[in-house]
Amino acid sequence: MSSINWMKEVEKREADLIKDAQELLKIKSVLDEENAAAEAPLGEGVKEALEFMLQLGEKDGFTSKNVGNLAGHLEFGKGEEIVGVLCHVDVVPEGDGWTSDPYGAEIRDGKIFARGAIDDKGPTMAAYYAMKIVKELGLPLNKRVRMIIGTDEESNWRCVDHYFEHEEMPAMGFAPDADFPIIYAEKGIADYDLVYKPAGNQKEEFDAEVIEFSSGRRYNMVPDFAKAALVVEQGQTDIVQRFEDYKKQNELDGSAVVESGKLILELEGVSAHGMEPDNGKNAGLHMAGFLSQLNLDGDSEKFFQFVAKYLCKDSRGRELGIAFADDITGDLTINVGKLSYSVENGGRAGLNMRYPVTTELEKTKAILEELLEAEGIVIENFSNSNPHHVDEKDFLIQTLKKVYEEQTGEKAELISIGGGTYARSLKSGVAFGPLFPGRPDIAHQKDEYMIIEDLLRATAIYAQAIYELAK
Repeated sequence: MSSINWMKEVEKREADLIKDAQELLKIKSVLDEENAAAEAPLGEGVKEALEFMLQLGEKDGFTSKNVGNLAGHLEFGKGEEIVGVLCHVDVVPEGDGWTSDPYGAEIRDGKIFARGAIDDKGPTMAAYYAMKIVKELGLPLNKRVRMIIGTDEESNWRCVDHYFEHEEMPAMGFAPDADFPIIYAEKGIADYDLVYKPAGNQKEEFDAEVIEFSSGRRYNMVPDFAKAALVVEQGQTDIVQRFEDYKKQNELDGSAVVESGKLILELEGVSAHGMEPDNGKNAGLHMAGFLSQLNLDGDSEKFFQFVAKYLCKDSRGRELGIAFADDITGDLTINVGKLSYSVENGGRAGLNMRYPVTTELEKTKAILEELLEAEGIVIENFSNSNPHHVDEKDFLIQTLKKVYEEQTGEKAELISIGGGTYARSLKSGVAFGPLFPGRPDIAHQKDEYMIIEDLLRATAIYAQAIYELAK
């Protein structure tokens, strides 16, 4: 049956594929807990995107199921085992600085521009059309094929947790939510807060008091903006001049203005995905680094000096004493995704730690706790997703390797990542595309796009993969 020209089948459906992808991208499916309701536990936009996919599937003759408005699935075929395709329709906030409407799904230069174009709505539609092709060709299958649609991948994975409490686990599967060729190993991911409570550290003389400071909204994003409000006791002109010098030295944009007696400092950094903090410029850490150089009041001084010493110039956990690397997944990394300070509540740093598959997490945590205790800082809100690793000889990996090599003529190298994909929620799951080697990764960035040619190529690869895994 390998005589099927999968690319030709995709091209027959190209116009519909692009139109449906655009429709899905126009839905602003950002987590909105403030306006959550029983029917829309993660907000209206997220629910709308889930319903869009389920209705599309029903229209095309798939069996659809909504699982508690947190997840859903579309299925076809017969058999005991399920081949799972794990996608998600939620997106990270759009951020600023877009050239066109982030939910306009505008096409220019052969690309679709929208938040979620590459992560993960474009690939979701590619995988959906791949299933549709296999179904419409009426190919004989021995397994069921099920697309599982999540709605909380960018935050807490409540969707897959809820889904697998109620539904069966596929025997194997892939998530079209990362890179080609095949991602067979993913780091562990732990999120936690380092919390400094104000201890009433008094100082006789200081130049400024930090009243409020904030940066970042997500553990897994490098913050591109930071703002601090200071009450300056003396030397305001000097502080402003030092701030200007600091900006210049670090090639950052920002401003210093006086509002109702307070000095307001703002810095702009460069956002990036938290799995490699060095790809961005962390506005929060830069602001903290600057503040740590000032003669501050006792409480804020202690917090900002802690941040400067242990977090500012080190994304690998060396200063914290927890650096580690292995041959499968490389370095442990730390992204400071959230930073805040206020007079009432003290300081808080929200960390996203991605650790190699062979890390002993309990040991790492113990080292960290000992160091923090000495600094008067505690860990709160610790959550963890274990590392994930599928053996190279596994049927799943061997099959996907064959498909990728036949479709592209390139060798299917196995890769490991610091990101976490839905693949890790399957016992035997890998991430498979959609980003081809050599393409820039613009997920979570402004002007996110998917190249239409790549969208079509990925669809053909997914179609053959689904067929080969399920036949």
